[in-house]
Amino acid sequence: MENEGTPPLKALCRDCAQRFRADLRRCPKCGSPRIVAHAELDTLEIAHIDCDAFFASVEKRDNPELSDKPVVVGGGQRGVVSAACYIARIYGVRSAMPMFKVRELCPQAVVIKPRMEVYSRVGRQIREEMEKLTPLVEPLSIDEAFLDMSGTQKLHGATPAESLVRFVVKIQKEIGLSVSVGLAPNKFLAKIASDLDKPRGFSVIGEHEKKDFLARQPTSVIWGVGKVFQAKLERDGIKTIGQLQDKDPSDLARKYGAMGLRLSKLCQGEDERTVSTNREAKSISNETTFYTDIADVAMLSKTLWDLTEKVSYRTKKAEKSGRSVTLKLKTSEFKTITRSKMLHDPTQLADKIFRTAEDLLSNVADGKLRFRLIGVGVSDLGPADQADPEDLLDEQAGKRAKVERAMDTLRGKFNDSSIVSLGRSIKSRDKG
Repeated sequence: MENEGTPPLKALCRDCAQRFRADLRRCPKCGSPRIVAHAELDTLEIAHIDCDAFFASVEKRDNPELSDKPVVVGGGQRGVVSAACYIARIYGVRSAMPMFKVRELCPQAVVIKPRMEVYSRVGRQIREEMEKLTPLVEPLSIDEAFLDMSGTQKLHGATPAESLVRFVVKIQKEIGLSVSVGLAPNKFLAKIASDLDKPRGFSVIGEHEKKDFLARQPTSVIWGVGKVFQAKLERDGIKTIGQLQDKDPSDLARKYGAMGLRLSKLCQGEDERTVSTNREAKSISNETTFYTDIADVAMLSKTLWDLTEKVSYRTKKAEKSGRSVTLKLKTSEFKTITRSKMLHDPTQLADKIFRTAEDLLSNVADGKLRFRLIGVGVSDLGPADQADPEDLLDEQAGKRAKVERAMDTLRGKFNDSSIVSLGRSIKSRDKG
């Protein structure tokens, strides 16, 4: 991006990182027309890196026969889209879309079951390359992160922009995937920039142009402005960020509370958040989509136990505890129902998480309402040493906790599935 009427002062080849005069249309070294040019190219230091259609791109990399086909990574007949390649997106396929809708829009789509272990391994490879650029890497997901490149010019003998171009070229050559980069004065603008020219994008939003650029954008580009809040803003006559810029911050605060204060800063392109390497999970959860809708409460409860075992195991492995338990359900009509309960003491135990979630389930499931998805999670996370003090009101709780801790020990010696099965049988006898 650049100010209208102001010629770019710097130019950089996105294929070989060669520097040259900004009035040239092709790189004088490699002949590539893929050029990034901007007056602030050498001064911006905050980047957002995002892999392009990551899951689907890994599948195409590993199976070249899929290169020209619409590829969708998802959960089979009853699941939803985890990722869609850019060819599939031409047909309107999007993430989180039900698979039956995918088949309506793109019958020729190649649907592939997710291979999370593979994606995690590739994601770690890319993360390691990011950390070679700078120690200040803030992961947002398996395939995207913020980077603070300040102070790296002496380390790499190159400006942040040049180092980022070399990173992109290396990921494409050595890992076989493409990424898009946004470079800006802050995280908010860098995230927006990385989405401007996907795939294989490298976009810049500078300090001097940020207000003019944002003024033309819809309010939906602001983090936290989802469909519901966007509709609320439109009812109040606000469709663009430019209209937000004209509002008094105190008026926005009175009308929208804390979100109004946030809007008043972001609409001006102001974002004081730093890139943080200590990004911790806010919750630990697991969910599953059924092959056919289920109304039977006993079957729902059995699945809930299996999910609870996984959540408990991950909570213990992370050395965390959770004070709040949340049950998530999705009906056959795709209505999402969530119920939460705050515990007296934080917990790691599957037994306690399950009993809490099962109580929540009993208030929703009546044997008639059918569900296509169930999930459970813990939030309000804290340290492990605060978890599960002795329960004087439940004499059997200590015994159940000892049994569960014993199963955790066995889990380290045997496969997880055998321990889950054992845990369910013990749980059933205890309730009987």
